[in-house]
Amino acid sequence: MEHLLLLIPFLGLVSSELSFVQKGFWDFPMDDPNVQEEEEASGIFPTSGGAEAEDTIPFYPGLCPFGCHCHLRVVQCSDLGLKEVPKEISPDTTLLDLQNNQITELRKDDFKGMHHLYALVLVNNKISKIHPKAFSPLHKLQKLYISKNSLVEIPPNLPKSLVELRIHDNKIKKVSKDVFNGLNNMNCIEMGGNPLENSGFEPGAFDGLKLNYLRISEAKLTGVPKDLPETLHELHLDHNKIQAIELEDLIRYPKVYRLGLGHNNIRMIENGSLAFLPLLRELHLDNNKLSRVPPGLPDLKFLQVVYLHSNNITHIGVNDFCPVGFGVKRASYHGISLFANPVPYWEVQPATFRCATDRLAIQFGNYKK
Repeated sequence: MEHLLLLIPFLGLVSSELSFVQKGFWDFPMDDPNVQEEEEASGIFPTSGGAEAEDTIPFYPGLCPFGCHCHLRVVQCSDLGLKEVPKEISPDTTLLDLQNNQITELRKDDFKGMHHLYALVLVNNKISKIHPKAFSPLHKLQKLYISKNSLVEIPPNLPKSLVELRIHDNKIKKVSKDVFNGLNNMNCIEMGGNPLENSGFEPGAFDGLKLNYLRISEAKLTGVPKDLPETLHELHLDHNKIQAIELEDLIRYPKVYRLGLGHNNIRMIENGSLAFLPLLRELHLDNNKLSRVPPGLPDLKFLQVVYLHSNNITHIGVNDFCPVGFGVKRASYHGISLFANPVPYWEVQPATFRCATDRLAIQFGNYKK
């Protein structure tokens, strides 16, 4: 029972309006109402059709692998030192937790008969090999968490029912063109912490995907990857080596409302490039090498949060953030961070932040070389 209680904090995905740092492998900022409806609120269990599922899934009492804890179709086998997927898992299992073990391989029949499995957690194992048909029985799998392993490629033949894939902190260097074929239900991919370069994405790798959320942070990107899904609402490319944002980099993503570009080497944002993001609400450009406030911020009607701290900004103009006319901006700023920049803040005119909710929304600070 103690192990089951440990799962309770993870049954929902946590969102943060001002910061999207992933604090745990369960945390995803999926706070858009439309996203939650499409993706069943991003919870670990289905939130719709529960009664019907209970009526149709047969129940197999008493079947539980040795050392595991089984309750209400949840099989919890974490932290047991397992070297392979255990046998005698009930066919009616909907959540299988195998995290923090020593599993090195997923074999063809490891999940045989698990036609009702909804979530599979394999985080923090030593998996380096997956049989091409390992996931074939998982017709209803929606959430696959296989981060912190030793995979060198995205597994082939992923279940067509998959909604979330979390595969960060592996050794993946290449995303092939056909690996996501047929995954029409997928809307969330977390693949940060892999040694991916821009050349590692084959042309058309994301074709057909209708993602809302994509994170490729802590990789080796030197620019915004090309041909990402046009449906994106959130794009996180933090902790890379991106040097500039050019005009065509963001032209395909008019639905993005949260853009993460913090902790890169960005020196320049080409004039007009942000105009392709008319719905942008949150922009993270902290810890870069910008020498000026990015052009185009006053034209973003819904922009509310801008992180620009820890750059090389030396001057802030009176019209860098707010439009000249009234009624143009539909949402006031409630967060602008400018600390750790070599700007003489006493020279900044108060009217610069006339479209902020109040002066507490502006974060200045002393600059230290």
